Amino acid sequence: MKSNPDTTGLDALYLAAIDSDVEFITTVAGFPITAVAGKFMQEKDAHNYDIHWITNEKSALETALGASVTGRRSMVMVKHVGMNVLSDPLMTAVLHTIGAGLVILAGDDPAAAASQNEQDSRWYGKISELLVLDPATPEDAYKCLRRAFELSEESKVPVIIRITDRLEKSKGDLEREIERDGPVIRNKFDGSIWKLTMHGKHQRFHQESYPLLIKESETSPLNRITENDGEIGIISSGYPAAIVNELISSNTEYSDLSHLILNVVSPFPFDLVSRFVRKHRHILVIEESEDFIESHLNVLGNIRGKTSGHVPVGLVSKEHIEFALKNIDKYSIKRYTGIQTIESRGSRPICETCPYMPLYHVLKEVDVMVAGDMGCSIRTAPEPFCAVNTGFSLGGAISTACGFKEKGIAVIGDFGLVHSGIVGLVNAVNSGFELLVIILDNRVAAMTGGQDTPDIKETVRSLVPDMTVLDVDEMINVGGIHHTREELEDIIRKKLSSQGISVLYLQGRCILY
Repeated sequence: MKSNPDTTGLDALYLAAIDSDVEFITTVAGFPITAVAGKFMQEKDAHNYDIHWITNEKSALETALGASVTGRRSMVMVKHVGMNVLSDPLMTAVLHTIGAGLVILAGDDPAAAASQNEQDSRWYGKISELLVLDPATPEDAYKCLRRAFELSEESKVPVIIRITDRLEKSKGDLEREIERDGPVIRNKFDGSIWKLTMHGKHQRFHQESYPLLIKESETSPLNRITENDGEIGIISSGYPAAIVNELISSNTEYSDLSHLILNVVSPFPFDLVSRFVRKHRHILVIEESEDFIESHLNVLGNIRGKTSGHVPVGLVSKEHIEFALKNIDKYSIKRYTGIQTIESRGSRPICETCPYMPLYHVLKEVDVMVAGDMGCSIRTAPEPFCAVNTGFSLGGAISTACGFKEKGIAVIGDFGLVHSGIVGLVNAVNSGFELLVIILDNRVAAMTGGQDTPDIKETVRSLVPDMTVLDVDEMINVGGIHHTREELEDIIRKKLSSQGISVLYLQGRCILY
């Protein structure tokens, strides 16, 4: 195929999936995955694959596993926190084996631009013992995804690819590799695995699958070395590797640096890395968000990176790399770069015309604990609202409020409710907890792009008979904002004074969608 020098990382992932004959895709919206999923959604009519928005990452992986075991190459697209949710079936899938290739795209968010935390999905390679690819360029993204499907089928386990927003937006040269030698026959699930005990399945994995993954990590051409004569060697992975390459190629001061790019980061290629390390006086590790590569090497004395203070936690820039190189002779650096605040970053307030604005003013006034959820309402936690007190996970508000010492409030969006909050509500009812659940029902996942959410009002009503449904748009139109605040406060205080569980279902139209 003809080379295209302006291919984005997002387009490269899409083309790799098409060229790999992907048939089935599940995705849960969230930055930076929403953009990737959106591309596949837009193009679904042009190619022969099924794609579905799913409300929960565990369900997304389980659904894709069902496709895999029946011979369909499948992909799961989730953001980094979604990896936590799907880790349950993932761990068992490793030992259970699969059928056709199954690849998980994990979208990481260094610097937490639009996420509740800044975790690093590469660690799931250590936990699950799976192969993790961390592509640096659009070309790498294309080759990694193509190889991931092949290796998934060879090893009979899922493969994880970590991507970031900067990789998606980056541009580079791409030449597609399309081969068609007749009909493609995909693996299906081998039921003979059930002859083994769970321990036996783990033994089988380490005797048959894991050696394939280790060989891939040590010998894959996806890992690339540029050897020069200098004393300094840089080891990198992901998008920061592209920054290092640009720095070396554009500045003669750094032309003698050696560079090892690890597109395959798990299982960790100890032999490959050890050979590289021994050739250099100093090793600088450039990676984001955490010190994944560095943690495998920090027993050595010549390693510089995040733990030594040369490179910051989270997002890595060209300036960070230059700073580290200028201070490479220092064993460690204690530098205080400040802690980002909402004021220093810039506020991202709740929309001024949000229909739930009267509610947030009321929540600030009621003298009870309020558990927030990972939706729009979390933006009312800082000043000036101080409307919610906590926010731990998507769908977690109800369970959190169950643990309050005194009866409190859980504020949860309709997407958080169907994602996993409904489980918290079932447990609250079953265990007899005391709380008021306020459900913000705008029928969209507003924080992730406006995807539709299921209407489960009647399900909730069957669990909690004490349920009041109000249309806040109508309340504001009829009585005004001030009157709506008074009415909501009166209802909320009455429900807080009653025994058991109460639900206040507030319907309102999201102004963005």
